[in-house]
Amino acid sequence: MFCSVFSGGVRGIEGFPVHVETDISNGMPGFDIVGYAGNEVREAKDRVRTALRNCGYSLPVAHITTNLSPGDIRKSGTGFDLPLALSVLICMNELPASGMEDIFVAGELSLSGQVCGIKGILPMVMMAKKNGIRKCIIPMQNLQEGSVIEGVEIYPVSSLKEVIMHVRGNEKISPQKGDLKALLSMGGDYANDFCRIKGQKQAKRGAEIAAAGLHNIIMIGPPGAGKTLIARSIPSIMPPLSEEECLDVSAVYSVRGMLDTGPLITRRPFVSAHSSSTDISLVGGGGVPKPGAVSLAHRGVLFLDELPEFSRKALEALRQPLEDGCVHITRNRDVCTFPADFMLVAAMNPCPCGNYPDMNRCTCSDSARTKYLSKISGPFLDRMDICITAEKVSLFDIQSKEEPECSEKIRQRVMRAHEIQKKRFEGMGITFNSQMGNREIEKFCALGPAEESLIKEIASKRGMSARTYYRVLKVARTIADLSGQCHIDEAALLEAVRFKVAFDDSRMDGK
Repeated sequence: MFCSVFSGGVRGIEGFPVHVETDISNGMPGFDIVGYAGNEVREAKDRVRTALRNCGYSLPVAHITTNLSPGDIRKSGTGFDLPLALSVLICMNELPASGMEDIFVAGELSLSGQVCGIKGILPMVMMAKKNGIRKCIIPMQNLQEGSVIEGVEIYPVSSLKEVIMHVRGNEKISPQKGDLKALLSMGGDYANDFCRIKGQKQAKRGAEIAAAGLHNIIMIGPPGAGKTLIARSIPSIMPPLSEEECLDVSAVYSVRGMLDTGPLITRRPFVSAHSSSTDISLVGGGGVPKPGAVSLAHRGVLFLDELPEFSRKALEALRQPLEDGCVHITRNRDVCTFPADFMLVAAMNPCPCGNYPDMNRCTCSDSARTKYLSKISGPFLDRMDICITAEKVSLFDIQSKEEPECSEKIRQRVMRAHEIQKKRFEGMGITFNSQMGNREIEKFCALGPAEESLIKEIASKRGMSARTYYRVLKVARTIADLSGQCHIDEAALLEAVRFKVAFDDSRMDGK
């Protein structure tokens, strides 16, 4: 007898449909799983056999063949255990085939017959909905993330026996439905706020511009200047996640099995990578490709502290996702794509000891400072839109009774600039100024005669590359948006140039 149960897998962060087809026929007793299955999928036959026996069912003395269709996409994970067991029971006439029509099933089985949680249930349920499936049987442990998709009935189960009773109609499970809008309204407060940052007006101004246009930013300053606090506070001034962005980010965390704090990621993520991170941990990879730090920071902030301490290989691996907004990982016959549209925030000291330009405390030689700064390659630096010098905070600023501006006020300005950008790029597939290509820059960053003459003079003196020139224009566009101006004026252009060349000035000072 032949039967098919609808299930699914994950490729990158996208779910794809899998039909678990099972046939029991006469022949040499055995249990074969075909269809480009990974090791953990092939091991499912042992888990299913034992789970069925412990639930009171014995496999027939016959040849069992299970095909995971389509056969040209690699299947991994343990989520095929439950649909496989149900398909076997249908072939054994223990369950009615009609009871599994138009139902998505996924879940891991323990040897006792308990249903365990799996990774990636969110993109699988999203895939099921796209394929017209409105009923999903998933593990109880995945109920929170599975039930956020509206228009789908979720049947959470804890054991194989529970599923069997439900399919037979003996003990129906009550369906759960999600309320995405209610979850999005439960964003909560950020742990860090700009009102905690004393002084550093120029650095905070740069962070505001970066958040408004999603520009990459690098901060140079001595230890204790507040670089890390500024970086951690940036998500608090960024526009809130939209419904589409929320699901996009949450799908990444679902694939990594990191949705342990709630059913959705409702705030822009902040990911801090350690300087010992490898290129694979940053951009993703592995035998079965998994998203890295750049994908976990999707739609949010990736923070690299002590930037020169990262390996050259790791930093160079960031260049492609910074340009493309995604990561492509090729494995044998398959290509996985992970989203990586993030804002890079980097921080570093001005010299190895961190005390330059205070020559009374700096113990570094000129050559040591030059070597330290040269660890950051020109192509990598070209991809940083804003460079900030974070000065040491004075005692006057620390003791000042003046209350620094809070994140809420800054976020209001950022959101106004964001609304301008949304209207500007409507229907173009981009949202922020930093995502503009050369065509969009020529269209939306057109300069007047005076501004054109000014940027040509600066570009000639500074020896700007084409990439640097275009990034200056994008930052200037964001500065003009924050001011509510339709055109880029000389003030916006000069401020953008100052932010862009700060690192070059520091490098020259180091010589």
